[in-house]
Amino acid sequence: EKTGKVLGEFCQCYKEQYGVALFNSVRYEIEGNGGPQAQLLHRKVPLEDHVIYSGNLFQYIEENKKWRNRFCVVPHNYGLVLYENKLAYERDLPPRLQVNSAGYKILTSVDQYLELVNSSLPGVTPKSGHSPILKCPTDFPLILWHPYSRHYYFCVMTGKEQRQWPVTALSSLCGSEGISEDSKVEAPAFTDAVRMYRQAKEQYGTWDMLCGNETQVLSNLVMEELLPELRTTIGPRLKGKAQERQRTWIQISDAVYRMVYEQTKAQYDAVMAKCEQERPQMESTIRTDMDQIITSKEHLASKIRAFVLPKAEICVRNHVQPYISSILEALMTPTSQGFAEVREVFFKEVTDMNMNIVNEGGLEKLVEYMEKLSHLAFHPVKMQSCYEKMDQLKLEGLQQRFDVSSTSVFKQRAQIHMRQQMDDAVYTFETLLHQELGKLQGKDDLCKSIQRILERVLKKYDYDSSTVRKKFFREALLQITIPFLLKKLAPTCKGELAKFQELIFEDFASFILVENTYEEVVLQSVMKDIMQAVKEAAVQRKHNLYRDSMVMHNSDPNLHLLGEGIPIDWGEEYSGQPEAEPEADKRRRAKQVVSVIQDDEGVLPYEVGAEALLQPGSPEPREPEELNPGVLPSSSDGVEEIREVLAKESLGDADVPSGASVHHAAPASPKPRADVPSEAKVPCATPASPAPRAETPSPSARTACHQPSDKETGEEVAPTGGECSPPQPMGTTESGEGVQTEF
Repeated sequence: EKTGKVLGEFCQCYKEQYGVALFNSVRYEIEGNGGPQAQLLHRKVPLEDHVIYSGNLFQYIEENKKWRNRFCVVPHNYGLVLYENKLAYERDLPPRLQVNSAGYKILTSVDQYLELVNSSLPGVTPKSGHSPILKCPTDFPLILWHPYSRHYYFCVMTGKEQRQWPVTALSSLCGSEGISEDSKVEAPAFTDAVRMYRQAKEQYGTWDMLCGNETQVLSNLVMEELLPELRTTIGPRLKGKAQERQRTWIQISDAVYRMVYEQTKAQYDAVMAKCEQERPQMESTIRTDMDQIITSKEHLASKIRAFVLPKAEICVRNHVQPYISSILEALMTPTSQGFAEVREVFFKEVTDMNMNIVNEGGLEKLVEYMEKLSHLAFHPVKMQSCYEKMDQLKLEGLQQRFDVSSTSVFKQRAQIHMRQQMDDAVYTFETLLHQELGKLQGKDDLCKSIQRILERVLKKYDYDSSTVRKKFFREALLQITIPFLLKKLAPTCKGELAKFQELIFEDFASFILVENTYEEVVLQSVMKDIMQAVKEAAVQRKHNLYRDSMVMHNSDPNLHLLGEGIPIDWGEEYSGQPEAEPEADKRRRAKQVVSVIQDDEGVLPYEVGAEALLQPGSPEPREPEELNPGVLPSSSDGVEEIREVLAKESLGDADVPSGASVHHAAPASPKPRADVPSEAKVPCATPASPAPRAETPSPSARTACHQPSDKETGEEVAPTGGECSPPQPMGTTESGEGVQTEF
């Protein structure tokens, strides 16, 4: 009932916003944007078939209260996929678990987790001295916590692994690949509908649960209202000890979340289909009556402006304008340092590649290094130093004044921009180098050509990164100040908006909304101050920003034509191996960006049985017979036998019901890789050091955010869709704690 009510109200908002978004899209298509043209190329076909991260960790199986060693793979879509062991992954057996991390928090402390669990069910707190809801067999837990869905418990053997897993494999860009930004109508219509719905409930400001795909976001919207009512109704009826009541409540919340998800998906798909069905007729009307619609909207805006602007300007002058410069400074320092670090990492990687090619060989080595370089933006270790600069972002004081729940949304957005700019720089470099290869004579020419192209790409990067950062600063300032202004103006303005409805012609009512026009007027009241603040920051040159008057015209008229060509496959084009390799071998050799590999036969520091994890008085469950990895047949003749044995164990562990849905986890970025050996020499001049960088303090935190777009929640025992691979190490180090690490 609650889901139907919330979805009914939301779908009405969505239909209204769909017409407005469609009109804006067609108008933009006709009038153009007039903004600065990007100098770097953008990859049209995304990179696939590479593994971001892989390694072993221990997973807690709630059904039998045992810890199991699992081989974990993070594929190119930033999902977290757990297999029985590495051999099961290489044999392409079904995974034990798939997790989508949208909405999850990654915790590295059991105390931190228990604090969140205790707060989720008020009045139910275990007494001092009683066993907690979870015991971890090592000192290095990794816990995925969600306010509504089930929780996942992992642990590793060393602090180094614990630091790397959340940073590189779980936290990075969480939720960033949910709602597609390529959609020019559906995406803005959806996000505006969510915002309008929450503002109607007097909920302004940023929302942490706006992550994942559309169905996940809507499920979060429903649960935000439903869960407090459920807690009030069900909480007092829960029986047993505090730990059992907490565990039961988590299971109830997860079950309700799945039910809400299924119902939400059906209703949202239905309204989407209806809007798509009506789109051709609406678009035809827009194109036919574009001028009249624009005239009607401008007339409405002028009337609203006359009513709202005097009040809005006073509010801006008294409550917003004095703080714009301090908000901007707080945003600019870590962001500019992050983008400067992206430039530095790109410069270093290409320069190192150039030295190694000269010392080790020509074209053959170039192909090998270019395949690695093409994945640089997705390399969590090398990108770590860039991402972690955003950990310095603090809006203390301002955060409370402007009702900003957390800075995570700005950190994630900046990190997404960093990854995209790095990938654009790499793609532009490889496109220009690929064009030059046919004209080169020997190593010296290759060396000089790489240096020349690097300098060209760095100039383009400097211009594009300035444009991207200025846009990011403007959007962040608007995202902080506009909800604050709307909330301040609501008591005096919101109730008077209904009288403006009569100014809209009925034929155009689907494309012009009073509420949206009102928000545009409020935006205009503060936009001038924001633009001026960003412009002054660029004039100061403190953060290496170009002035707005600096317009870099297209110096490479044919470059964007090159970007329209077929994607470059260095290995296939220059390897000289025309024969197609078997699918299994292809999977085994799929590109590995980085891996942390632990011995498959690793065991916990002490035997963890039911007696260590069950509450007192609980019966000890029987443990399914373990498959000994040491006796698995290695020949292809034993594949069926392996499948049968692992399938039996899969039924024994019973991680999930077969109909459950999928959660994905997202990576980030650990330590930068070791420098190239100092003996490497280049027989020709190397480029000067990169452009001036923002001052970089030593990082204190290792958190980043990246993320996936899965259409399901929960978990499911089913084969993964994409092909993944075991790691292809670049170097090996051995720790004293029995954990082998490969990069």
